[in-house]
Amino acid sequence: MKPTQQLHDLGQSLWLDNITRELLTSGTLRRYRDECSITGLTSNPTIFDLAIRNGNAYDESIRNKTAQGKSGEELFFELALEDLTQAADLFRQIYDSTDGVDGWVSVEVSPLLAYDTASTVKQVAQLHRQAKRPNLFVKIPGTPEGVPAIEESTFQGVPVNVTLLFSREQYIAAAEAYMRGIERRIAARLDPKIHSVASVFISRWDKAVMGKVPEHLRNRLGIAIAKRTYKAYRDLLNSTRWQKLAKAGAPQQRLLWGSTGTKDPSARDVMYIEALAAPDTINTIPEKTLLAFADHGQVKGVMPVDGGDAEQVLAEFARAGVNDAALAEELQQEGAEAFDKSWNDLMDCLRSKSEQLKKAS
Repeated sequence: MKPTQQLHDLGQSLWLDNITRELLTSGTLRRYRDECSITGLTSNPTIFDLAIRNGNAYDESIRNKTAQGKSGEELFFELALEDLTQAADLFRQIYDSTDGVDGWVSVEVSPLLAYDTASTVKQVAQLHRQAKRPNLFVKIPGTPEGVPAIEESTFQGVPVNVTLLFSREQYIAAAEAYMRGIERRIAARLDPKIHSVASVFISRWDKAVMGKVPEHLRNRLGIAIAKRTYKAYRDLLNSTRWQKLAKAGAPQQRLLWGSTGTKDPSARDVMYIEALAAPDTINTIPEKTLLAFADHGQVKGVMPVDGGDAEQVLAEFARAGVNDAALAEELQQEGAEAFDKSWNDLMDCLRSKSEQLKKAS
């Protein structure tokens, strides 16, 4: 049995952290679904930027849409949703058979709205309407300004993928926002069955402290943060507050591990996939890491529900001068800035590609 199937069988969903038109048209995504237990995917502006910049698969669509006067964000979202609705249809049977637990794809709101609550809520609702697919999440950053947008969008009935979470505390803030949205729906006598995931980024922790801590702590910070967060997730699902919502018919907001490709070339290339095996979670995997794990990954057990050695390891990092609370805020801010840059690069790419195609026609 493939390691990917073993993870699936223990209750963890594997989603691909990639989307390109070639993945769809070549049948590769379908093959990953059928042979590597891939049951969903996530996307981001950088992924689309690379796909559009480095190939010609989008040229015809860009040419047609620019002829209709489309440009900038409007052009991008139409291109992205062409791909993502196809992917959503590919996973639709999984979505239906799991009653909405699995089979999702995600589109991201403009990262430039990360600190603008009202505009985020408006764009989230617009993208949800435009996609016309029940199994499409809209990504909202878990910044302080994003938290009320998560609550409001959940209340409005939009499935949300909370992104840019780095710590237990940021995860809890996102989870509580989701629960408030569901509680408001119940109070308004609306259906509480609105799905959500909360995406906690892992490898960026280790990259941030690389070369700054003793060698025996190398590549251990991200996994310790994940274990601490997983304990909080399990505690929340056992809480009286959540049990009340579950009895009313609300689905649990599943915990998703993001940024799970190994950044350290000297480390095992499937290190995070192996360490983050846990029931009722999702691991969104870069394509290269997926192929590596399918080839030589090992499922060695599951994450401890009590956090295991997380606090002991984090105490060692504290003694080495790492303030994880401060670093979590720094990583979230850096992540938002990186998303802004990717978005601006993508807009530049679309502009130049549109001009090239116009001259060539």
